[in-house]
Amino acid sequence: MSRFIPCLVSAAGFAMLAQAGTAQAATQQAQASSAILVQGFHWNSANATSPNWYGVLSSKASDLGSMGFTHVWFPPPSDAASKEGYLPRQLNVLNSSYGSETDLKNAINAFSNSGVKVVADVVINHRVGTSNWADFTNPSWGSYAVTSNDEWGQGTGAADSGDGYGAARDLDHSNSVVQGDLKSWLSSRLKGVGFSGIRYDYSKGYAPSYAKVYHDAMAPDFCVGEVWTDLNYSNVDAHRQQLINYIDGTGGTCGVFDFTTKGLLNQALSYNEYGRLRDGSSKPAGGIGWWAQKMVTFVDNHDTGPSENCNVGQRHWPVPCDKVMQGYAYVLTHPGIPSVYYPHIYDWNLKAAIKALMDVRKAQGITSTSAVSIQRAENGLYAAIVNGNTAMKIGGTDWNPGTGWTLAASGSGYAVWKKTGTGGGDGGCTSVPVSFSINNANTTFGQDLYVVGNQTVLGSWTPANGFKLTIQGTGANATWSGTAQLPPSTATQYKYVKWNGSTAVWESNQATSSGNREFTTPACGGSATRSDGGFKH
Repeated sequence: MSRFIPCLVSAAGFAMLAQAGTAQAATQQAQASSAILVQGFHWNSANATSPNWYGVLSSKASDLGSMGFTHVWFPPPSDAASKEGYLPRQLNVLNSSYGSETDLKNAINAFSNSGVKVVADVVINHRVGTSNWADFTNPSWGSYAVTSNDEWGQGTGAADSGDGYGAARDLDHSNSVVQGDLKSWLSSRLKGVGFSGIRYDYSKGYAPSYAKVYHDAMAPDFCVGEVWTDLNYSNVDAHRQQLINYIDGTGGTCGVFDFTTKGLLNQALSYNEYGRLRDGSSKPAGGIGWWAQKMVTFVDNHDTGPSENCNVGQRHWPVPCDKVMQGYAYVLTHPGIPSVYYPHIYDWNLKAAIKALMDVRKAQGITSTSAVSIQRAENGLYAAIVNGNTAMKIGGTDWNPGTGWTLAASGSGYAVWKKTGTGGGDGGCTSVPVSFSINNANTTFGQDLYVVGNQTVLGSWTPANGFKLTIQGTGANATWSGTAQLPPSTATQYKYVKWNGSTAVWESNQATSSGNREFTTPACGGSATRSDGGFKH
């Protein structure tokens, strides 16, 4: 059925999402995604020499691919006034403190050869001049490119559509020249060297509708914005709503970093307040509790956390250094697309512990839309069952899920279990996780979407007994998804069905001999994702 998120998304945003549902899913944020992102740098990475940072990344590509990462987030690629790259200067010049354009291409190719897609750090809220405040070159712009209320005082563009940024000139994204050059930069320069994803920096600095414009120009595989605002722990829902508003403003085309979950993890791990991780509806209290499909979760990044060790780096909003693995036990078992921070792998010597959690996520078929059943959330303990087949706890209080579970990963203050007979690794299995995803069903009030097929879990062709999916977002054409436990190595047929408790509306026949959707489930230890596009009317 159609569902609205608490604190109500705007009516305009609802309409945009409904329209977006008719388009073919393009990004990881538009499906039940099994992606795992690694942030491939930290605040001090630009200081690397012999090799430079691109050389370091090239040398780690195979290893990161073997760990199970599907995407890597690179630092800003363009020439900049700051060595870290966040004061972009000549956008079309892809030589930076991290290395030359040739070094960049080599690093991207190394990841591509390892099966890992590369996400660009896109810094387009602001820009600096080549030799002064606003003498922009490569591409060349005049004062029309600068917002009228910028600190420079000579901008002749429109008023800023978002928050100002005092260290550089705020750009007028409504200007056709600015838009055209940025679209060309993304679709030609960045895509041309091998980037296939976007991470928008300082996304609160310009209207999210422009993020959609640039997304559409590049057609990325991955799209996420950085909306980092103050979190009032007495009004968490207002913070969550800001994340939803951004997604809404992009027409649902881009996701967002879940800074609400980040802040709640900080509070839980710093002050033993694990109860903050559950909201009043018994759902995860961060952005993943409202729209997990669009959230990218993380423990720390180059801004919030330390770098090579606990005492260096930005450290603007870190989790306690001795609780980092508790944070990963949460984000790597929960919905959303998790992001892992490079120095935690290689500088903090947490590679083995992180990989163990990643292996559980993969084996159990946990995706960005997996369901969460919170068991306990109180001072000293958070415990949950995720995807119906994975149990986890963080905090000092003892807890376990009882009989029928096998410990899969553990460490100081955390433990993760697999339901016995799922995901492999137990000497055989009775089921494997299969994630289903469908959109454009044009549901009406009271209707839910089910997977109905020839397996018992799928109802044996009886809609009332089928596998019920969960709506992601809002609107008649929103995505519905869920993960079912099906017998391994089994020929399976199914259809999607709209069901209101009494009347079934089946989708039309497929172009198969049976007229059904068909596949064979993976063997023990495997998982499958059925991203089936649109409901066939």
